[in-house]
Amino acid sequence: MLASRRSWWRIAATIDDQSARPVTPTRSTNKAPRPAPVLKATGPQQIWSWDITDLRSPWRGVAFKAYSIIDIYSRKIVGWRVEERECDDLAKQMFQTAIATHGAPSVVHADSGPAMRSAVLKDLLADSAIAQTHNRPRVSNDNPFSESEFRTMKYRPNYPGIFDDLDTARTWVDTYVSWYNTHHRHSGIALFTPDEVHTGSWTQRWHHRDKVLQAYYDAHPQRFRTRPHVTSPNPVVGINLPAENDPNRLHAA
Repeated sequence: MLASRRSWWRIAATIDDQSARPVTPTRSTNKAPRPAPVLKATGPQQIWSWDITDLRSPWRGVAFKAYSIIDIYSRKIVGWRVEERECDDLAKQMFQTAIATHGAPSVVHADSGPAMRSAVLKDLLADSAIAQTHNRPRVSNDNPFSESEFRTMKYRPNYPGIFDDLDTARTWVDTYVSWYNTHHRHSGIALFTPDEVHTGSWTQRWHHRDKVLQAYYDAHPQRFRTRPHVTSPNPVVGINLPAENDPNRLHAA
């Protein structure tokens, strides 16, 4: 032994080639905060949000992966699949099908998982002129629409909790998506269904509701303080919008 390790580092620090080496960014040296994603939608097919959640299997440490793309304005699920693993190529296939079926949105938002930030998906979206945004690290509310949709899924009365196999999981999710899009009276879109808001047919149902409510008011005005008003979906929906521009901030679920 000629010297301690610390002595050798002291000698190396005096060598020009060593001192000129670039500093590798780490959590301790790269503390620049990532800007918050700010997204604003005034209609369907503008912003999609997507995520992946676990569906428990009978085997410890094994879970099926449910992929889901949701339009944040209409809350419609425009793409989904259930697989055995999380994979960027599978996500790419899901987006190819969703874009072919519904057309391309302006922006796709997601968290910062490996599949979400993969070059494979990035290239696909770039080829379709679709921008990407991502959650900030360790910020749970940057993707409220996907998180809320998964909560709705897992709090359904018929949610099995554990799926025996992949085919069972796929069958259940297919049924759930159909119910969610066509029958779920969504509190965030004034109790219309995602399909109605996505297509714009909610306006017909709104007029029917208003006609019934006004007729009831005319028959029983003593039951009201003022003439009632039928609510409609908010014209602006977004993520991290300023409070004065985000009337929907409390109704992502």
